[in-house]
Amino acid sequence: MAEVPAIELTPPDLTAWRRGNTDVDYVHRFDSGRPGPSVMVQALTHGNEICGALALVQLLQDMPAIRQGSLTLAFANVEAFARFDAADPHRSRFVDEDYNRVWGDDALSGPRDSAELRRARALRPFVDAADLLLDIHSMHEPCRPIMVCGRVDKNAAYARALGVPADLLIDTGHPAGLRMIERGGFGDPASDKRALLIECGQHWERSARDVAVDTLMRFLALTEVVDRDWALARTALAPPPVQRLVRVTEAVVARSMDFRFLVPLQGLGVVERAGTPIAQDGDHVWRAPYDRTVLVMPSMGHLRPGNTQVRLGRYEPI
Repeated sequence: MAEVPAIELTPPDLTAWRRGNTDVDYVHRFDSGRPGPSVMVQALTHGNEICGALALVQLLQDMPAIRQGSLTLAFANVEAFARFDAADPHRSRFVDEDYNRVWGDDALSGPRDSAELRRARALRPFVDAADLLLDIHSMHEPCRPIMVCGRVDKNAAYARALGVPADLLIDTGHPAGLRMIERGGFGDPASDKRALLIECGQHWERSARDVAVDTLMRFLALTEVVDRDWALARTALAPPPVQRLVRVTEAVVARSMDFRFLVPLQGLGVVERAGTPIAQDGDHVWRAPYDRTVLVMPSMGHLRPGNTQVRLGRYEPI
């Protein structure tokens, strides 16, 4: 068994939040009765990413009045979360497949069945009704927070309005399937919908919870679905003096279980010289495509053929 990292966070008891005011378990919707955006926040896209669940529980325990539009809070892959075991915490990532690769209509409306597809089909009406979405994640390897803005620049602009974190990401998606933040209008440059995915840090670092709470409160303040002063009073982290955008140009996808890295695994690490070998799988070698290639979320934690093991990008001016 792989070495188990330090578990600094205690998974929350979600029993009290199973039955909300919708017909779907672990989904709570609050409506102001006044015009405004439909806002959605999701935690537990992956069952081992508990920082977002802690943030949503804190919000539900101190729920303010909704001043405009509506707010939906969803604990997503609760079936996987229920399998969490501190002695083997990675196994609770999903039950059958990655919940964040099933958001294309071909998967949701197709004949396949899995625990994750059943849950996504139940949450699809809430996702499709949302105008503004925040999906709270964490990472397998230690790394400073990253805001994943999908494949469209409008989401990066929204992250700049949010003001956190320091590093923003425009990427190329995943060959294994569509993410929630790419679904429908979220991935359409012409749509007014916006979606952000915050990677708060390593899964079980105490700081990941702090980032999750801070980002959630800033997001609620930006949407103005709750009182802005109320939300900002509950932030505890200083925003970065500047934000930088990494634009991914290619994904390194494992071809076999023989995949290995040829450089140290450092999230947002920089490979200085173009042509430097980065990873190898059999006879195939991936090399840095340009000087100062940024390694976005490199990981050996979920190695399998077809999985994205790292994304390669470069910083560009904002």
